[in-house]
Amino acid sequence: MWKIAIFTSILGAFFVIHQAQTCNEAVCGSIVSKCLLTQSCKCDLKNCTCCKDCYNCLSYLYEECCSCVGICPKSNDTETTLSTKSHIEEFSEPVPGLFNVLTEYPDNEKRWNSTTFPINIEINQISQKKEIKIHMQSAEQEVAPIKSNEFITFNCTVAFMSTCMSWIKCKSSCQTMGASSYRWFHDGCCECIGDNCVGYGINESRCRECPLKDGDDDEEDIEEDYDYGQNSDDDID
Repeated sequence: MWKIAIFTSILGAFFVIHQAQTCNEAVCGSIVSKCLLTQSCKCDLKNCTCCKDCYNCLSYLYEECCSCVGICPKSNDTETTLSTKSHIEEFSEPVPGLFNVLTEYPDNEKRWNSTTFPINIEINQISQKKEIKIHMQSAEQEVAPIKSNEFITFNCTVAFMSTCMSWIKCKSSCQTMGASSYRWFHDGCCECIGDNCVGYGINESRCRECPLKDGDDDEEDIEEDYDYGQNSDDDID
């Protein structure tokens, strides 16, 4: 029991230290715990002897969670400024059935790319109306068993539109798909979010053909559409 308490304290301190590096604890908590227990990520970029093992351990969440273990290369500020700032909004009348049907299989016309991942939510946190603690894991990960009376698992599905679009177009497209909410990044990337997602999906621009490499005129149009009638209080970093 005392070993669990010590590990929990170490893990908590670990996340506090890396919080300044934009570690997404909600998404990365479970997989990072596993990788710390197996010591797969016990190194840094200066002495990257564990980088391959850490990459394999974090699996498909490497890009999302590498900052939590301190092995993310420093990003170019000019590339991340717009791609990490976004506007979020919920729809009053989502249609989960429609959204699930549209995102269940790859879109034939490649208009969007959908991603589904499991999220474990502590039931006691929901019943007590306290802050919800989120834990992430994939089917391939070997993690400690979770008691059925403590957690409930949901599948969160998000769809990233392939091309850049204005805020108005993003809102309209996601609403048409039956999404529960959407996230529009300031680089023009649009993310439609399903009904079982907590924290408004993935806070990172991952659109296939966006942001635009060329075409400043298109970027100006995107900014103009966003500025029209918008309240900056809805923006988040």
